[in-house]
Amino acid sequence: MNRLPVIIRQHIAGFRFLLVFTVICGFIYPLVMLGVGQAAFHNKANGSLVSYNGHVVGSGLLCQEFVDAKGNPLPQYFQPRPSAAIPSPAPKGDYGCDPTFSSASNLGPTNPTEIANIKAAQKAISAFDNVPVSQIPADAVTASGSGLDPDITPANAYMQVDRIAAARHLPVAEVRNLVTQNITGRTLGFLGEPSVNVLTLNIKLDELSAKSG
Repeated sequence: MNRLPVIIRQHIAGFRFLLVFTVICGFIYPLVMLGVGQAAFHNKANGSLVSYNGHVVGSGLLCQEFVDAKGNPLPQYFQPRPSAAIPSPAPKGDYGCDPTFSSASNLGPTNPTEIANIKAAQKAISAFDNVPVSQIPADAVTASGSGLDPDITPANAYMQVDRIAAARHLPVAEVRNLVTQNITGRTLGFLGEPSVNVLTLNIKLDELSAKSG
């Protein structure tokens, strides 16, 4: 080996380091992290999947639309915030919250298109939930940065209570209490804002309807 030219020996040493770090960083480290994740954070490591009646119905980390076959929001369910996570042109049956197409609209608050979209959303929600525009929270008419936010604000959820109670023939107080019980507070008491997971809330809503029925 010592008889080889210096440049060859340097290349051989570099190749050895490459092999060692490939094994450590490319195989050992990922396997260790996979093991730790499965052992300590099994549900989160597998996508925070949510099951209902023995079937996986979604992920607690991703929004999903509660609409009919034509994309119209179902009045008996809480609705998520708008989603820009959708291909253009949108395939048939894809109305947003597409986990394969996470994206934002990239439209600023002074963009005429964004302003028009917000006004259209306000008009639609005002008619759908029978509330004045002044009572519609910002998250009800604006998409998140990823387009996949699974949560809405408590104000957004409370705004939808009357419509859902009427659609399901449930007491308003029961539906409102359901929202209150499913509010998640700030992380560590000071990070972020209180929120409500729409998928979890709608599952609890179906359970409430089943008990009442």
